[in-house]
Amino acid sequence: MKRTFPAALLVVSLTLTAGCDGSGGGNAEQANAATGPITVWLSNNQEELAWGKAMVDAWNGQHADQKITAQEIPAGKSSEEVIGAAITAGNAPCLIFNTAPAAVPQFQKQGGLVALDSFAGGAQYISDRTGDTAQQYKSADGKFYQMPWKSNPVMIFYNKDIFAKAGLDPEKPTLTTYADFMTAARKIKSSGAAPSAIYPAPSSEFFQSWFDFYPLFAAETDGQQLVKDGKAQFNSPQGQAVAAFWKTLYDEGLAPKETYNGDSFADQKAAMAIVGPWAIKVYGDKVKWGAVPVPTSTGKPADQIRTFSDAKNVAMYSACQNRATAWEVMKFATSQEQDGKLLDATGQMPLRKDLPTAYPDYFTKNPAYKQFADQAARTVEVPNVPNSVAIWQAFRDAYSQSVIFGKQPVTDAFAGAAQKVDQLASGS
Repeated sequence: MKRTFPAALLVVSLTLTAGCDGSGGGNAEQANAATGPITVWLSNNQEELAWGKAMVDAWNGQHADQKITAQEIPAGKSSEEVIGAAITAGNAPCLIFNTAPAAVPQFQKQGGLVALDSFAGGAQYISDRTGDTAQQYKSADGKFYQMPWKSNPVMIFYNKDIFAKAGLDPEKPTLTTYADFMTAARKIKSSGAAPSAIYPAPSSEFFQSWFDFYPLFAAETDGQQLVKDGKAQFNSPQGQAVAAFWKTLYDEGLAPKETYNGDSFADQKAAMAIVGPWAIKVYGDKVKWGAVPVPTSTGKPADQIRTFSDAKNVAMYSACQNRATAWEVMKFATSQEQDGKLLDATGQMPLRKDLPTAYPDYFTKNPAYKQFADQAARTVEVPNVPNSVAIWQAFRDAYSQSVIFGKQPVTDAFAGAAQKVDQLASGS
């Protein structure tokens, strides 16, 4: 399934330019105290871009001597490559409002990020806004090099019309256990209601496991990350159970092994999809949809299900010379007022501990988003460990070989991948 904006592919056509923030070199202590103009980069998602421009205008209207210049993330193979190149060149902007958590360890290793703890009350601000979830975003040295910003907690979207056609309850579908899900999937396929039950991308990019294996692993393990204490966690009974679930879907042809060039859910090629709240506006009236939490082997209650966050964060980059201004802008952009405007503009969930109660009017007017706000309190992030992207790629390669294409037993593939991941997580 083609995704609207996966973390690794947020790019637009622009040329890399040095920011007007006096990028490059200098004394960190002086930079931390300096105020003045700054440059920021924004995602190319149109709704998010509109929010960003309005936020910048609001700030600039109050700070004539500390103006923000905003531009979209420049073009490249991936936003991570563009940002990494900007760090190397010393011309990264002060703030990037689309920093992927998986890339933070590499950017940090490059010396490209500023610890937000270095500002008075920095860590406290993050903890106060985000709550316990913030702990997942700390780096190995215990510091925050990213501001937890917004999440898209993924759930199972299902097509009500296809479910009805297959003889399944379109209002209260039984999808809580693996067995329930498999029964429904087989009915969808055998009835001809849709060509496929579900259609995750079977391609090999490192981030694709965030939209098939990882949400179910998070749910099955009550919130375990892929790596903990430097050790792979997926080669476990729970990890094997999740893999067996997906392997059955592939083996029985309920999930295709061919890449689909389009959106399989919108095109009604698949009855279900694993997506976040951004999809509500994308599908709109095109699909009569419902949403439920991802399944678990035992059918845990919805209020206990954890899932992948699909978060994008804000980071401050070390080329920035007017960091005191950048820190104030970061707080301004993540204030309750601006978070509310982001929610209203995009339907993405600000990483706030008080989300459902902070914006009661929004969720009253937009009830479809309420379950995502509830789910946002129970999300699991990618582990903040060395070689993060390489770790996900090693896992994806093993998963593809064994689960999707059946070229190797899952037990062997996962055991081999766990060895590689342990080595990578050690920093070697």
